[in-house]
Amino acid sequence: MKKEMSSQVKIFLGVVIILILGTVAVALTKSSGGTPPAAGYYDDFAKCIANSGAKFYGAFWCENCQAQKKEFGSAEKYLPYIECSNPNAQGQTAVCREKNISRYPTWEFKDGSVLIGVQPLANLSEKTSCPLPSSPGGQAGSPAGSSSSPASPAR
Repeated sequence: MKKEMSSQVKIFLGVVIILILGTVAVALTKSSGGTPPAAGYYDDFAKCIANSGAKFYGAFWCENCQAQKKEFGSAEKYLPYIECSNPNAQGQTAVCREKNISRYPTWEFKDGSVLIGVQPLANLSEKTSCPLPSSPGGQAGSPAGSSSSPASPAR
């Protein structure tokens, strides 16, 4: 009888562990940026940022730069992005050395001000005077949300 209880307990514990792992996986998936914005949602916003004279310096290997781009979804292609890393991920391009870009992402604005790190879209809107698109509920902002992250140092 003791062996039967032992196998039942093992099955029960196995199910509990699977449920816990599933819950953790779902939580991690939801906290890793959520769903990207709908295609075209930020096109005009990204174009406005580019037309404002702002510049977005980053590196292809920079996770924070990728996170910043992801906030724009398919509109990423309209951002005024300047690649600072050499193709071998060693050193910087001349333009970024000349601008003394030392951390990524770095946003430089027409007025000469600089912001470092992943910027909430509301900050970019404020610095560029570009309006955020309205969400279906009528409030301006990101359907996926925005958050600030630390910058990655240049290599």
